[in-house]
Amino acid sequence: MNARQDPPIVAELGRPETAEEIAARKAETSRTHRESQTFRNLLVALLASLAVVVVTVLVVVRPDLPPAPAIDYRAIAAEADSPAPLAVPDLPQQWKANSAVFDAKPADGVATWYMGFITPKQQFIGVRQGIDANPTWLANQLKNRTATESTTIGGVAWQVYDNRTARDAGNLAYAMSTSDSRGAVVLFGTADVDEFATMAAALSAVLESQ
Repeated sequence: MNARQDPPIVAELGRPETAEEIAARKAETSRTHRESQTFRNLLVALLASLAVVVVTVLVVVRPDLPPAPAIDYRAIAAEADSPAPLAVPDLPQQWKANSAVFDAKPADGVATWYMGFITPKQQFIGVRQGIDANPTWLANQLKNRTATESTTIGGVAWQVYDNRTARDAGNLAYAMSTSDSRGAVVLFGTADVDEFATMAAALSAVLESQ
């Protein structure tokens, strides 16, 4: 038969712990553990939030990039293998071309010279010239819209298509066109009337000289 084992003596007390002291010690240990666990959880959550902020800053906040260099539409026109002279406007320096393409064999069979410009007011004007274009080509470029008025700029008659009050007009919010035996030229975009007039005047000077 085993002898009864006396409870251990606690050095700080010089005697065994009472039941109340044991319960109090265990309660204090549990409380300390819970507080430590809560602190660790809070620290982990804080670090996770900080990581999200850092990633967001790295992804969203970027230094201002320099503007894309303007395209030399004159050089592209000079290199194009076109069966007829291309309309290459002489514009002020503030006008920047962001696209210039000559398509000699498009699906509709009409060789096309296209230029896209960012205007001084940071709007867009596109220019599309159809070599030997027919009325069907012109109507397709304007999505069969009807001219709202006509005007003469630099000796060239232009049809005006003002669709700025139309819903979802997009890049056909305002358009102009002119045509003769050599083909047709269409202007379209989001710029205001004055900037369209500047573009039309520059193109009229070229068309009148050809």
